[in-house]
Order: sequence, then structure tokens, then C-alpha cells
Amino acid sequence: MTQAIQLILALSFLVVIHELGHFAFARIFRVRVEKFYMFFNPWMSLVRAKKFDGKWHVKFFAPNEDEEWAQHPDNTEWGIGWLPFGGYCAIGGMVDETHKTEDLGAEPQPWEFRSKPAWQRLLIILGGILVNFVGALVIYSMLLWQWGQDTLPLKNITSGFYYSELMLQEGFEQQDRILTIDGEEPEDLSEVVERLIIEGKKEVVVLRGTDTLGLTMSDDLGNRYLARQNAFDKEEREKKRADKNYTKRHFVLLSYWVPCAIDTVLPNEAADLAGIRKGDSIVAIGGVPTPCNELMRQELLKHACDSVAIDFYRSGERMSAMAFIGDQGTIGVAPKIHFELDHTDYTFLESIPAGIQYGWGILAMYVKQFRLVFSKEGAQSLGGFGAIGSMFPKQWSWYDFWHMTAFLSIALAFMNFLPIPALDGGYILFLLVEIITRRKPSDKFLERANEIGFWLLLALLIFANGNDILKLFF
Repeated sequence: MTQAIQLILALSFLVVIHELGHFAFARIFRVRVEKFYMFFNPWMSLVRAKKFDGKWHVKFFAPNEDEEWAQHPDNTEWGIGWLPFGGYCAIGGMVDETHKTEDLGAEPQPWEFRSKPAWQRLLIILGGILVNFVGALVIYSMLLWQWGQDTLPLKNITSGFYYSELMLQEGFEQQDRILTIDGEEPEDLSEVVERLIIEGKKEVVVLRGTDTLGLTMSDDLGNRYLARQNAFDKEEREKKRADKNYTKRHFVLLSYWVPCAIDTVLPNEAADLAGIRKGDSIVAIGGVPTPCNELMRQELLKHACDSVAIDFYRSGERMSAMAFIGDQGTIGVAPKIHFELDHTDYTFLESIPAGIQYGWGILAMYVKQFRLVFSKEGAQSLGGFGAIGSMFPKQWSWYDFWHMTAFLSIALAFMNFLPIPALDGGYILFLLVEIITRRKPSDKFLERANEIGFWLLLALLIFANGNDILKLFF
């Protein structure tokens, strides 16, 4: 429920500011805006409001047609629809999802979109994209101002990495330290994943013990990663259906190598009841060696709701104890972390350029990973509202909520910029063609193009949300 509420709030906020971008530029150029709605309102609306005769008029659960309100076309009707899949800004004289060609008058009126110069129409269309992108930069800046930024540079990771089976197949060995990727030194773990999986870079130099070695990644590493991720998620769904108490795991491509030296033992949890204490070092679960925290976590999950032997060292002496592992697959311990985080605080003025730089980096990463969509594995990874909702944390956090909202705002801006009819990018494409050729496409052509684009988008929406539904049962 918490994830669903966050999804609805974030998308509602993003839709409203997107449409406000169109609205603002339309009013700047004196174009009439007939309706401004959050959510769609076929046949009726939850709330309708319009100001005329010097006062506001509001109706609840009302049909859309109203003869009295129609007599005041100069004023914008504001409302909330009942179909929560977006929203719209109905601009007068514009052929879109709210107007057909036959809805327009024979002669363009001065207050209509179609009567304005191409450059003004272009800015009106770009308004939504600009507001979404600038809005994301503002959010990132405010997050940096309020919370600062924690980073863990690779230079601080002296113990190396834990590598999944997929990475071991590429030639890595446990505890290899990554030095460079295609000749450049990555700053942190996220940059390693971005360069190898999203950008498809291949040449990696690692430090193995005291030796420096070169590794060449496979051409299809990104697609193999997606395939393994999809297969892993399917296995998790099957386990969850078989056992409602099963704790979902997450596929780890690589992570920091954290030895199992215990720093914290929670009272009355499995480790405490088994006699494990702070300072002990866990080395095996059920006889399986666990030299790092990630391997220990994986083994514990295998023994959820069961008793298992835990081997550990205390003051140089190897010991063993039986512990009952709960349904969460944890024993209530936290390892001692030897890594030193770099924390940066920002003043208000410093946060602005830092937020802009951070937002541009997110956009660049999103654009780069878009190439993975055009593959079988990428298509299977597409998700709809369910997948987006699952990206929000299950526990409310203002930082996480706004961070995720900013990311979705950038994604929305980019998707709307794609040159697909019915999206803002389709209008932008046609307007640029008009500016270059000085020939305006006919209203009938725009209507047909929008219809094609609408059905393409509907098919994509059905496919993405269909993936979510299939994942519930298969």
C-alpha cells in the first residue's frame, strides 16, 4: 500500500507539472486553454471548476457537458478525472487527443494554437518536457542541500569485490579489485555497472593479489545480465507462490567484499540465542564456507525456517553453534564495515550546480540503457505501473520518495521527447520539419498521425503492464 500511494502521488505530481509547462507557454503566447485535468475524465469528472461571472463554480461527480459553462470559453476549466492514467491540457486549436479536425472551425482564430508562428507552437509543446527536466534538477538540488551526498570511492575498497557467477564466467575472481574500464578509472560501484552493462565497455584491468591483469568482456554481457535477471526473478516468484513467507532476494551482479566480522548482534535474534557475540567472525553456514557477508546472506536464505550449524572464530578458536533461522533468512547481525564513506555537504548555492550535474548524469545513464530495450531480454524486462511501483521503498522515506520522483520526471521527459506521434516528440518532429521546409502539415495528417501514435502507445502500455500481470502467475 505504501508503494502504491507513493506511485500515485509521484505520477500525479509529474503529470500536473508537465501539463503546467504546456499551460504556461500557451498563456504566454495568448493561446486559449480550454481544460486542464489531472487524470482522464471520459463522460464525467470527479471535480470540475471554472471561474466566470466573477466567481468560482465547482461541481462534483458531474457529467462533462454543461451548456452554462460552455458560454464562457475564454476561461480554463480545471478538474480531476476518474481514470488515473495521466492527465491533459486541452489547448484551443490544436489537433490532439482532445480535438479532432472536425472540432476546429473553418478559419483559424487569433487565440488558437494553429494560428501561432511555428516557433511559438514549438515552445508550447516543449514546455512540458522542459518543466519535467528542470523540475528533476530542482529536486536533486534540494536533496543535496538537505541531505548532502554520500559516496564510496573504489579507492576506499581495499578488500575487493564479490562477483556473481555471471561475472566469474567473464574471468573475474573473488576479491579482484577493478582498476580501470576502457582506460578510465570508475569512481564507484554504480559506475562500474553502468560502464559494463549499460555502455557495453569491454576492457577491464584488475588487481589480483599483487598482479595486474587485463580482462575482455563478452559482447553480449548486457543481454546475458538481463536474461539472468529475468530468470532469477522468475525463480523468486515461483518460490514466493510456494511459500507465502518466503523472503524475496535480489540478484547481485557484484558487490563489495565485506568479511563476516560481527560488529552488532541484535538481542533475542538467532545469532544472540546461539551464543554468537560481537567480535566473532562467521566462516561457514551449514558447512559451506562464507568468507564474505554476501555469501553468508545467500546461505542463510537457503536455510530459512530451519536449524543450521554456524561456524565462527572467537579469539582465534573455531567454534560452532546451532541456530534456528527465521522466515526472513537473517540471524540479526551486522558486519564490521571497514570502508570509509565520503560525505559532502552543500550550501544552497552549491547545491544548484551539483544538482544540475547529477541530473544530467542520470539522464545520460537512462539514454544509454535505452539501447537494451531493443532486445529479447530487454523487452522481457519491460514493466508497467506495477514494476514502477515496486521501485519505491516499502517504508516511507521523504528522501527516497523525492529521489524516485526526480528519476521518473527525467524518464518522463525523455520518453515524451521520442519522435512518436501522439507524444510531444511527435509534434516537435513535425514542427521542426515545418520550420525547415516552411510547409505546415495539414490538420488531417496530424490527426491520422496521432491516431497511429495513440495505438502504438496503447500497445506498448498493454505489453508492459501485461508483463507485470504475467509475472504474477508465471
